[in-house]
Amino acid sequence: MIDSFDIVALKSEDPLSGITGGGFPEGIDLENWQTSQHLHWSFQHIADFLPTAVISRGTGPAAILTPEPATLDAIPVTPVAEGAPSTVRQVIEATDTDGWAVLHQGKLIVEEYFGGMRADSSHLLMSVSKSLIGAVAGTLSDGGVLDVDAPITSYVPSLSGSGYDGATVRHLLDMRSGIAFSENYLDPLAEVRRLEEAIGWAPRIDPALPSTMYGYLRTLQQKTFHGGVFEYRSCETDVLGWVCEAAAGEPMPTLMSRLLWTRIGAENDATIGTDQVGTGMFDGGINACLRDLVRFGSLFLNDGQSLTGETVLSPKWIAETLQGDPDTREAFLYSPGDNRMPGGMYRNQIWFPYPGNDILLCLGIHGQMIYINRPAQLVAAKLSSWPLPQDANKIFSTIRAFDAIAASLS
Repeated sequence: MIDSFDIVALKSEDPLSGITGGGFPEGIDLENWQTSQHLHWSFQHIADFLPTAVISRGTGPAAILTPEPATLDAIPVTPVAEGAPSTVRQVIEATDTDGWAVLHQGKLIVEEYFGGMRADSSHLLMSVSKSLIGAVAGTLSDGGVLDVDAPITSYVPSLSGSGYDGATVRHLLDMRSGIAFSENYLDPLAEVRRLEEAIGWAPRIDPALPSTMYGYLRTLQQKTFHGGVFEYRSCETDVLGWVCEAAAGEPMPTLMSRLLWTRIGAENDATIGTDQVGTGMFDGGINACLRDLVRFGSLFLNDGQSLTGETVLSPKWIAETLQGDPDTREAFLYSPGDNRMPGGMYRNQIWFPYPGNDILLCLGIHGQMIYINRPAQLVAAKLSSWPLPQDANKIFSTIRAFDAIAASLS
């Protein structure tokens, strides 16, 4: 197995080769690009002011999405609270939507953009990125390259002696390590914000903080035993991405291109934000176009097969994702976080909001979502710029809206 230093060498003699990213436009800087007044613009222009690397779609044909417009605006939605939106159109208008699309039985029945966003606009996915990294891990597992039950340190020896020593790849996939990591986005001293500081996504406050993704991950400490309850921690996906790179001997931009983006029939290249040595921001740095999100979501309708007919993920991986382990839901139930999904679970970097396994979610802060309803053969994607990172009324209004659309079409 190779370690992080070998990964940098694999990229090129210059670790920033192929990395793009210019300067900030007037009025936007490293301190304010994630504030509410700038989100609509900055989420669609990450490559203009931060380093990014391309995840190529390749040269093959895009999977065809046949337009078949349907009128969904008036479908009633059960309000999440008194005065909350009660129709699909009201939900879309009340949740800072940049764009949304619905694919039903292979037909694109809705595609709509707001505020200048277009079909070819690349948008920051935030933690929807995690589900893409999880899929890369799935393809590596399917190919025998990655053993999900193996210790992390068998792939990344430099994590020996760190808080992750003793954890397995499975613990990362299901966010069940015992690492101390706060995901409080409103606390500038929380680990999730310190990580952004380390990789250059936020102003550098602590000069002693490591200045790379992998350097920062090595500093994290263990607080409880590995394999315990679910706790949502972005660092789990960053370590998972590191493990995938080490197992495959290939950096994530080309790895994801080869195993995922060229095989789902993507229409546009994706990009990933990077730190100063070219390591990807795996937990939330991928940027992609709306249509390609429904293409990705379709893998979970079709037992891992893309809309082009290619098997991207094995039926076995999909089945294991849907089923979980015997204690996966119990681990979710006793999570210290306020997940508000009774009976749900988190598996292979994907959310299951209900007791069954029919509905899957890929979620990112500020309102990024892929919604997958297997019985209805429906995939919906929504890109947004909520002013706050988390907003329970907006996320559950959106889920209920997509539930209502699926029920109406069924």
